[in-house]
Amino acid sequence: MEYRKLGKTGLPVSALSLGSWVTFGNQIEDSMAEKLMDCAYHNGINFFDNAEAYARGKSEKVMGKIFKKMKWDRDSYLVSSKVFFGSKKESPLQKGLHRKHVMEACEQAIKRLNVDYLDLYFCHRPDPEVPIEETVWMMHTLVMQGKILYWGTSEWSADQITKAHTVAEKHHLVAPSMEQPQYNLLTRNRFEEEYAVLFARYGMGTTIWSPLASGMLSGKYLDAPADETRMSLENLKWLKERWLNNEVALQKVRNLKSIADELGITLAKMSIAWCLKNPNVSTVILGASKLEQLKENLTAMEAVPLLTEEVMKQIDQAVS
Repeated sequence: MEYRKLGKTGLPVSALSLGSWVTFGNQIEDSMAEKLMDCAYHNGINFFDNAEAYARGKSEKVMGKIFKKMKWDRDSYLVSSKVFFGSKKESPLQKGLHRKHVMEACEQAIKRLNVDYLDLYFCHRPDPEVPIEETVWMMHTLVMQGKILYWGTSEWSADQITKAHTVAEKHHLVAPSMEQPQYNLLTRNRFEEEYAVLFARYGMGTTIWSPLASGMLSGKYLDAPADETRMSLENLKWLKERWLNNEVALQKVRNLKSIADELGITLAKMSIAWCLKNPNVSTVILGASKLEQLKENLTAMEAVPLLTEEVMKQIDQAVS
């Protein structure tokens, strides 16, 4: 496993990490979640990603039980949570980025995950209803209290992230260290163009999600239906609409598969390796519902040297 610094911080994070969105507490049995985490940990992964909204808190509970059972040294792994959507959605107080919810959501996540603190804590989306100063101050407070070590954003615009940095600089507060954006061969513009100034100016780290575009870049949807995959889940119909009914995207996947076939590797391995080639990617969050799937994706590091300058040009042409 390769370890990279999380942006300009000194924190070493495994280039590949494991996320729980959709799978833990929802798509897979808890026993499979345990096998996936055990496999990831013993293959060098040191970062496990979660959020209050994943399965309405159940995902964190599943992960927390595994941490407790495995008894791994707490100083040997990183765990995250995210705040915004809430886990209960029963009251307007139980969501958003206002001071009350951010504080209580952090404490609830710590309890569900069976840890004493969170290594990374993300503002899961921007909150137009809350002054950004309030959110930045609260995140700073959580760092000072030792409840979180680093804070960041997820799917914020470059302008919103810049405003957060401006507030932090003005008041001498802890600024966001990382952003968690979607980034893959079919979703590139924000990361490569909009965020370029953030990497140059602030040295932001990134924990990218959906490197396989919800399975599209595995190639499994080219000839087979979406049955028994996340695309078939009732609450994720929007994924099916976005990808499986998009002939332009499907053609790009076909083009990419041809390149992967020529290289003698799977499309999934090539797609993850492509993400790893970007120096602004701190870690690629893998999602898996089967052990064999995770083991295959863990070998993506081996494919990075195959992506020569010429191959990278071919890939760009395939998705243009």
